[in-house]
Amino acid sequence: MLRGADLVLTMDPEVGAGELGTLEGGVDVLMRDGTIAAVGRGLAVPPGARVVDAGGKLVLPGFVDLHNHLWQSSIRGGCSAQDVNGWLAACNRANLPKIDAQDMYRFVHLAALDALQTGVTTVVDWVHPVPYGTTERYVRALDDAGLRFVYAMAQSSADRALVPRAKKELLDPLPLASLQVAVHAEMSTVKHLRLLYETARDLGVMLNSHVLEQRDDRKDDPIRALRTVGAFGPGLLMNHAVHLTDDEIALTGEHDVRVAHCPLSNMRLASGIAPLPALHRRGVRAGLGHDGGTNDTSDMFGLMKAAVGLQRARHEDAAVHPTIPAVLRMATLGGAECVGMADRIGSLTPGKRADVIVLDPGTLNFAPRFDWTSQIVLNGQPPNVSDVFVDGHVRKSRGELVHVDTARVVREAERAAAHLRAAA
Repeated sequence: MLRGADLVLTMDPEVGAGELGTLEGGVDVLMRDGTIAAVGRGLAVPPGARVVDAGGKLVLPGFVDLHNHLWQSSIRGGCSAQDVNGWLAACNRANLPKIDAQDMYRFVHLAALDALQTGVTTVVDWVHPVPYGTTERYVRALDDAGLRFVYAMAQSSADRALVPRAKKELLDPLPLASLQVAVHAEMSTVKHLRLLYETARDLGVMLNSHVLEQRDDRKDDPIRALRTVGAFGPGLLMNHAVHLTDDEIALTGEHDVRVAHCPLSNMRLASGIAPLPALHRRGVRAGLGHDGGTNDTSDMFGLMKAAVGLQRARHEDAAVHPTIPAVLRMATLGGAECVGMADRIGSLTPGKRADVIVLDPGTLNFAPRFDWTSQIVLNGQPPNVSDVFVDGHVRKSRGELVHVDTARVVREAERAAAHLRAAA
């Protein structure tokens, strides 16, 4: 029982007021058997329930990170003067092959815990092709961190049999894990794309593709490639989508394709600004993603603020989409909708899984109270996240990760980084 929160944003208009389902003043949230059991004032405390005093606190659903590459914690801050192509060549492709299975665990575990402590309860991790033994350690690192996660697995068409194998052996046994098939969509390799799309379709999972992150990607004609193989629909999550044409934006809305917006990464790599207002006008479902090493750390508050600020600056319009309520929805229920999980997560609706975060506004960066909903986006920082629950399990309490030796995790990551530098 979270007892007596000052503000609860349920993201469910049927539970609270307005588009964010807002409840104020002494609101309780009851979690039972991994689900949201009840939300309201003056709830009875069941026998044996653990009661957490949430007086003065803010409660909302856990954040959904739609696009990440957690292994890239290994190259944080790297190639900082490069655009997408330079960064891919000098940092991404240059380092991934040098990381063995054990060091992969160390990097991913560090980044997953970083995401968790900042309020991310679900992450979609787009994982480049790695040996199967490394895949095993990668999945173990995610599971050990305690996140709900989607493993978006990239493989060559020749090795596509590894995808159903990973699903059966590694992911299906884990209650918080699920699978997507990760691809690069290009007309030059459309046969490869078709085979991987068929794998995703046969497994009943989504396809996950980088699309038009930079202008140079136009030569690959990714939208045409995805349409050619029949993948352009609600089972497709497109990452970035910065350089869509007006016609492509319209098609994206007509076909209910989902989009992961990664503003901090797009800024870092000089990729451009995604056309969020135009996508919104066409009814496109969109959420937010950190995008691994080019975000450099986990901060959904920073992502939300960047998503709002970039559009206001570009359009010189403070009312342009996303508004403050809209971006909060993108970070929670919107992200869940994009990956087909809105029936399970994304809002504090009784019956859904209990992915919940508690924010402490009583800090130098957040106080004093004026408009707490806006302050979450404009003033919030990861240290404001005091408590995190994933599937009803306590993962962070009173500002500290539970049962995590943070110093050891950092030491292990530094050891792995030393191995990576020695291999250079």
